[in-house]
Amino acid sequence: MAHGYIRAGDLPQVIPIFPLDGVLLLPRGQLPLNIFEPRYLNMIDDAMAGDRMIGMIQTQGGSPEAPGLVSVGCAGRITSFAESSDGRYLITLTGVARFSVLAELPSQAPYRQVRAGFQPFEGDLSGPDDGEGFDREGFFDALRPYLDRRMLEIDWETAEDAPTEALINSLSMALPFEPAEKQLLLEQPGLIDRADCLTALMRIDAAEADDDEPRSVQ
Repeated sequence: MAHGYIRAGDLPQVIPIFPLDGVLLLPRGQLPLNIFEPRYLNMIDDAMAGDRMIGMIQTQGGSPEAPGLVSVGCAGRITSFAESSDGRYLITLTGVARFSVLAELPSQAPYRQVRAGFQPFEGDLSGPDDGEGFDREGFFDALRPYLDRRMLEIDWETAEDAPTEALINSLSMALPFEPAEKQLLLEQPGLIDRADCLTALMRIDAAEADDDEPRSVQ
């Protein structure tokens, strides 16, 4: 159960959205955000006065002034809030559930709002997935060369001990995949599907490294 939400019908039908390409929020994941644009400061003010829910979503097509939206995003609840001395908001969104964009609504507010359909993703509210059937050894075999190629580091002791859902979702959110790849991870039906997708993306990256960067043998 996520923040007291049990069924899709418990969630708000209309939510403000924060379109941000290349940024992924997943259920129960935590996303820190630094808010400084006036329209989004306004959005946070309104969300804090209400149910504290915001939808993170990527864009596709359209004009620079009003880019189109992808069909699936993830709603998160503001679970921490601080204001900096220069007027920025430092917040953390904790993912609640994915949603389908049923319609974008006209709004008097400076930010965008959509009618959200949570029903297809009601399972996101049921609690952490234990990841039964997850090939942890194969996953780490794909992760190590990916991180080496990207010159990235993680706390391996924490990663090896992490619950499956926390491991898969935190890496899906944190690793520097392209926006389309982030969307692919978001839309996977279940955790094992996401784990398989994440493993495949890392292996593709490694294969591209082998093709593009041949190494001499000494």
